[in-house]
Amino acid sequence: MASNLSQQIQQFYDASSGLWEQIWGEHMHHGYYGRTGREKKNRREAQIDLIEEVLNWAGVKEANEILDVGCGIGGSSLYLAQKYNANVSGITLSPVQASRGRERSAEAALETRVQFQVADALNMPFEDNSFDFVWSMESGEHMPDKEKFMAECYRVLKPGGTFLMATWCHRPITPATGELTDEEKQYLAEIYRVYCLPYVISLPEYDVIAHNLSFQNVCTADWSDGVEPFWDIVIDSAFNPQAILGLVKSGWTTIEAALSLGLMSQGYRRGLIRYGLLCGRK
Repeated sequence: MASNLSQQIQQFYDASSGLWEQIWGEHMHHGYYGRTGREKKNRREAQIDLIEEVLNWAGVKEANEILDVGCGIGGSSLYLAQKYNANVSGITLSPVQASRGRERSAEAALETRVQFQVADALNMPFEDNSFDFVWSMESGEHMPDKEKFMAECYRVLKPGGTFLMATWCHRPITPATGELTDEEKQYLAEIYRVYCLPYVISLPEYDVIAHNLSFQNVCTADWSDGVEPFWDIVIDSAFNPQAILGLVKSGWTTIEAALSLGLMSQGYRRGLIRYGLLCGRK
């Protein structure tokens, strides 16, 4: 695997995105199983519900120009374009994902309104004040500089526009819980290695960054309970014959990620992995 993090991320998603779509569909993010995580629903329904619940939580009623940061193969991009009758730009480090996003946009007859390109979220190819809604669904954990990432989102956001992110976090550091232990750091390091993450931070740390960047009306929420069942459901479906054949074809990094799904499941159970939401306006 390449030593450069961006190359690692690119190669990981170039190799794994086709299999994910084949087995699990176009949405490459958690599902939502109700506030307590006990609602029973199929995986796709849960993933759509997560999008809708996050939008409702943030109060996003309309949007005209949308940026999808870390767009995957375009699941959220196309969904948001249709929901809001909006123009959407999706960016990803993966040429395979961008290509598949363009194919899916054409299949949906949305190619004039939804575009995909390979771009770095820390140096976006957009003018200041370009979008009235910036959406980041589980991409913040991949960012090697969280402050610069959020600063770029702020830069391209129009005055009055909304920034909304959902991201993997670690537990908050409080006087009651203390700093991360060496064992917790080692556990997180294995997740970082397998899923090409530089590091994750706590939701309160994201809150501080947002306020320092002058985001207004900043709100945060921890939805860990609502999304926790997702990993066990993915584990249950990962080892059917179709998935196993796809894993073999996808290569070792994808196989290792599949074999390590339990790291995330157990991380949620022990309270070390958290699922954070943040919304702010410019």
